[in-house]
Amino acid sequence: MDIIATTLQGRVRGRVEESIASYRGIPYAAAPFGIHRFRAPAPVEPWEGIRDALEFGPTAPQRPYRPPLDRLIPDVDIPGEECLNLNVWAPRAAGEPLPVLVWIHGGSLRNGSAAMPLYDGRAFARDGVVLVSVNYRLGVEGFGVFPDAPDNRGLLDQIAALVWVRDNIAGFGGDPGCVTVCGESAGAISIAALLTSPRAAGLFHRAVLQSGPPHTVTRAEGARTVRAMAKALRVPATAEEFAGVDRERLLDVQDALVGRADPVSGGPGFHLVVDDDVVPADPPPSSVDLLLGCNREEYRLWFVPSGALDRVNRLTLRLALLRFRIPGRVARLYRAGRPGAKPGVILGEMATDLLLRGPLNRLADSRLADSRLADSRLADSRLADPRLADPRLEDARTAGSRTVRTYVYEFAWRSPVLGLGACHALEIGFVFDNLRHGEALSGPDAPQPLADVMHRAWVDFATSGDPGWAAWDARRPVRVFDHPGTSTVLAPRQEELRAWL
Repeated sequence: MDIIATTLQGRVRGRVEESIASYRGIPYAAAPFGIHRFRAPAPVEPWEGIRDALEFGPTAPQRPYRPPLDRLIPDVDIPGEECLNLNVWAPRAAGEPLPVLVWIHGGSLRNGSAAMPLYDGRAFARDGVVLVSVNYRLGVEGFGVFPDAPDNRGLLDQIAALVWVRDNIAGFGGDPGCVTVCGESAGAISIAALLTSPRAAGLFHRAVLQSGPPHTVTRAEGARTVRAMAKALRVPATAEEFAGVDRERLLDVQDALVGRADPVSGGPGFHLVVDDDVVPADPPPSSVDLLLGCNREEYRLWFVPSGALDRVNRLTLRLALLRFRIPGRVARLYRAGRPGAKPGVILGEMATDLLLRGPLNRLADSRLADSRLADSRLADSRLADPRLADPRLEDARTAGSRTVRTYVYEFAWRSPVLGLGACHALEIGFVFDNLRHGEALSGPDAPQPLADVMHRAWVDFATSGDPGWAAWDARRPVRVFDHPGTSTVLAPRQEELRAWL
């Protein structure tokens, strides 16, 4: 059955199935091509009549993941220029305005789309949360750094989508005063920037970071990939010149340069840059509640399918320690905690903590230092167990007009597929209660009870700001999602994290 909703730009036609209304491919900004290419997002021209929103809209130009990742994380390619679009799932009939969850997909800022079946928002709508998923510009179109174009264009797209949510979501049953942004990997890195961006102030009220910490680079660092592409294309490194290159040729050169890079081994890529406009160099503390965490064996998504786990030997490990300037004492500590582990496992565990778990813990600590209850929490932690109190928090003082809450999780269930274990991106199917579309990573027998528990935590956080366990304090409570048991653990593997300080 069809259903009509009204936006500021015009009316849209969605579809109702099993009491869930879905609207797909609604434009939130003008097509970023022609006069709008390499520019900040421009407003959508209003339309007459009723616009169909029955199918997913065009996806941002990209190349699929290289084998074997293309089988584990299959991309969706929908041609067309109106790629700045979003999708909405909502209960057909809502009384009071409902909380809103805005999903920002990952993909190293060069892959992914909101049209992936894994991101179907039906379960959130079923449980009383309006789910909005967003496409944004990727790769050089969205994050290439040029002297004649605004920086962080893909992030500006996300902000434009949040403005659309503020202005329009009430027409879909959502509450514009109760918006949570949620993202994974590059989507979480984007949200970390949105937390401090003056352009995004007031557009959301809670945030979820899944497997993505704050990360920015300077404009000079961010421009390196564009300069390398310009050299391969034999054109000047300007947006004007790049706009004149055939789009397929541009994608071919981009893929040749960055297609093999990954977060663990590094390589050329695209990043958010500090520009003192959208992403400030000295950001103020964020005042929104935050849920953040990562998966226990993030590295295995890149190390296992590629065979790197077995190729890393003792010599390779030593060279990696030198390259990343990892002290020998850190490596010895990780070896001692994993007797008999392969060198590839030791390297992967260190990489997971260096790139994800450590930065996310530091982010949680920094927010604790800004909390009005920091001093009392520190006192409580000493009474509970003096060994767990972090001396770095001794000087925490009160700040701000309200207490900000931070909740930390770890996803630990191990997939049997290819020995991927608790790898990067595995948790998404559980968060969306959509295991059927996550089988490429989790296999056909992933535990539904774990999806029930994890999905409910995200629903509760979007609804009330409380996912169901203790907020972060000096005791470092971490909710560990595993099967058959889910528990809260205090300061897991804290000795290894402190070794990096």
